[in-house]
Amino acid sequence: MRAVVTGAAGFLGSHLCAHLLAAGDTVVAVDALTDSYDVALKERNLRDLAGRPAFSFHHADLLDADLGPLLEGAHAVYHLAGEPGVRSSWGAAFELCARRNILATQTLLEAVRSRASGAFVHASSSAVYGDAGTLAPVSPYGVTKLAAEHLCELYRAAYGVPTLSLRLFSVYGPRQRPDTAFARLLAAAAGGEPFPLYGDGEQTRDFLYVRDAVTALRDAACSGFTGVADLGGGCPVSVNQAIAAVEQVTGPVKTLPRPAEPGDVRHTAADITVASRAFGFRPRTSLREGVAATAAEAGPGGVRQK
Repeated sequence: MRAVVTGAAGFLGSHLCAHLLAAGDTVVAVDALTDSYDVALKERNLRDLAGRPAFSFHHADLLDADLGPLLEGAHAVYHLAGEPGVRSSWGAAFELCARRNILATQTLLEAVRSRASGAFVHASSSAVYGDAGTLAPVSPYGVTKLAAEHLCELYRAAYGVPTLSLRLFSVYGPRQRPDTAFARLLAAAAGGEPFPLYGDGEQTRDFLYVRDAVTALRDAACSGFTGVADLGGGCPVSVNQAIAAVEQVTGPVKTLPRPAEPGDVRHTAADITVASRAFGFRPRTSLREGVAATAAEAGPGGVRQK
C-alpha cells in the first residue's frame, strides 16, 4: 500500500513507518518537526528511516502545506501528528493544542476527502475519557482529541471518508518521548532526576507496548473497520506497580512525591472488545518484556544509544 503518515518523526510515528516498510508498504512521511520536545530526537528517528527506497520525508505543517500531491493515490492515511501533553494543555497553551489537534485534523480531512481512497486512521487518546470511563475529558488536551474524533465521524457521515479513531492507552517503548512515564523512570534509575510521583501512586494506567500499537494501526487500516475503538494492554497496573517493574530490570528508582494535578485521571482501562472483533487486536507483549526491551535500547544513563 501507499501510506501517508503524519507525525512521522515522533515516537509512535517513527515506529509505525518502520513497521509499514517491513510490511512492504511505500511510506510518505510528513512532520512539522515542532519543538514539543527536543527536535534532535525526532531528527534521529528520521535518520533510522532515511535511505530506504520506499520511504520519503516531507518537512511540512499540515495547516500550511499543499497536501494534494502528498495524498494523491494514498491507500491509507495515518494521522498521528498533534500536540501532546495533558498537564501542559492548560491556560495559554490551549490555543496551540487546539490548532495542532483540531484545526490540523480538519484541514487534513478536507484534503483527504477528494483524494485518498482508503482508511483514515486517527490516533486518538485515552484522554478523551474521564474517571469511570465516561466521555467527559478532564483536561484541555482530552477535549481537543475528542473534538478531532467528532470531526472524523462528521467527514465519514457527510463525505464517506472511511475514518477510524483508535484511542491509544499509555503507549511506551524504545524512543519514547522524554516526558513519558517509563522514560522518566529509566532515567531516574540511571541516576538522573528523581521520578515525579503524583498522588499516592495507586492510580492505574493501561500500558501498551509500541510494537503492539503499530501492528494494530496497520491491521485496522487493512480491515475495513470504521468507527472508534480502544487500544490498550488489556491489564491496567498502578503507577507503583510500574515502578516495581522497572526496578526489577534496572534496580532502584528514586521518586519525588508530588500532589495530584488537574487533568490527572485516577484510573484508565481500555475495553479492547471492539478492536479484537473488528481487526483481531490482541496485545502480545507483557509489561516486563516491554520494559526490558525499552531499557535495553536506552542503555546506561537511561538515554537511547546511537
